[in-house]
Amino acid sequence: MHIPDAVAWSLTVLFALLAVPSVYRLVRLEVHDPDIRQMDLAEVLTVVAMVAMVSPLGGPIPAAGWQAVLVLMAGWFFVASLRGRRCCAVHHTVCAAAMLYMITAMPRQGMDHGPWLVMSDMSGRLAWPVLAVIAIGYFAVDAARSGFKAIRVVHRAPVREVLTARPIYRSAMGLGMAYMLVAGITPW
Repeated sequence: MHIPDAVAWSLTVLFALLAVPSVYRLVRLEVHDPDIRQMDLAEVLTVVAMVAMVSPLGGPIPAAGWQAVLVLMAGWFFVASLRGRRCCAVHHTVCAAAMLYMITAMPRQGMDHGPWLVMSDMSGRLAWPVLAVIAIGYFAVDAARSGFKAIRVVHRAPVREVLTARPIYRSAMGLGMAYMLVAGITPW
């Protein structure tokens, strides 16, 4: 997978900006619902992992560290989904599993990057591309569905609420995840 530097830097900035609504909700003291806090924390972790994956600089956490974080996150939300929690647990399980897949299945020829996670400069394609295709379909559908919800939010909500609206974030995040997966299985 090779992502051109201009695209990689643009995605790095975009993904970093996607963390702002979740961080804003996390620091607001009036939000006491643990489900919302868990969703926001999962979104921040996912965004930070995506920034690390597409940033031409890579790091600062080795790939094995990200794998551990994503296994814990996927496990946490999988158990939450089994318990019937309403915190979008299935979606966060899929997100963590897709990120874990990308990190685990990325080509490792030469290991020029050392233990650091630098997907934007990897040569080769992700292993097990059928998993990538399934995940691309999931994220494309989720991004479209969230995009339609985001359009309704934009038309009805005040500006302050639009800036932190979860459907806007989720749609952009889904498109970013789909792009990273497509970049991981295409030969260019």
